[in-house]
Amino acid sequence: MALVFALLSAALWGTADFEGGRMAKRFPAIAITGVSQSLGLLFGLVIVLSTGQWHAVAFGPHGYLWPAILAGISGYLGLTALYAGLATGRMGVVSPISSLCAIIPVSIAIIDGEKIPIWQAVGIAIALVGAFCASGPEISQGFSIRPLLLAVAAAAGFGTALTFMAKGSQSSAIMTMILMRVTTLAISTVLALRFRTLGGFTRTELPKLAFIGAADFGANVLLGVASTRGLVSVVMVLGSLFPIMTAVLAFRILHERLHQIQYAGILLAITGVALISIF
Repeated sequence: MALVFALLSAALWGTADFEGGRMAKRFPAIAITGVSQSLGLLFGLVIVLSTGQWHAVAFGPHGYLWPAILAGISGYLGLTALYAGLATGRMGVVSPISSLCAIIPVSIAIIDGEKIPIWQAVGIAIALVGAFCASGPEISQGFSIRPLLLAVAAAAGFGTALTFMAKGSQSSAIMTMILMRVTTLAISTVLALRFRTLGGFTRTELPKLAFIGAADFGANVLLGVASTRGLVSVVMVLGSLFPIMTAVLAFRILHERLHQIQYAGILLAITGVALISIF
């Protein structure tokens, strides 16, 4: 089930990023992040009230409090950088690099002593390369400095958030995500007061923002649960395959033409997932 949850997480995350990237072409990235994450908090509170997860341990070395707060801060920074990068129109620069975020939690898991079977390690490497290629890296066009920096910031933010999410989920995946959204709401409130604006959204944008927030929350919960039921290194790599979903949606909805390297990347990602699943 851990592998299934991780793959579902990637699908939800990629869908949320696709919608967020489209909206970021018309609205400030920090506003999209703040409002969507706040609406995602409401979605999470409904889940908590229906499951009674508020009794989970929050304090102490095994509590979710500090990991959730740190994950919320780093995740907010990563998501804002991603939306800002996608808004530049250089998805082929930002998305591939951001997909490498799994390198951080995988490295930490290995340092902490997690043992990965050799064929699963091969599958992890192939899947990471596949996610990178499926995003359509614009290598032939070179890298301009702004999207490159945003891409690195997104990868660092996501990777750090994933690491703390896995730690907090050992106590409660849902409460970790709830506190992450509370942290995001606090940051967004400060920024809204500072700039005296909520982003200029109208009622017609609220359903999209609610969907982005709910999809992102659901993706994080699924990945958090998966990290407690399987190898952290494996589930984090599978969860990082979200750019594939973003690329597929861009192809289906925006009719963006996929390049040969993207088809090859999707095939590599599927091969990597197959190796991980079999072994």
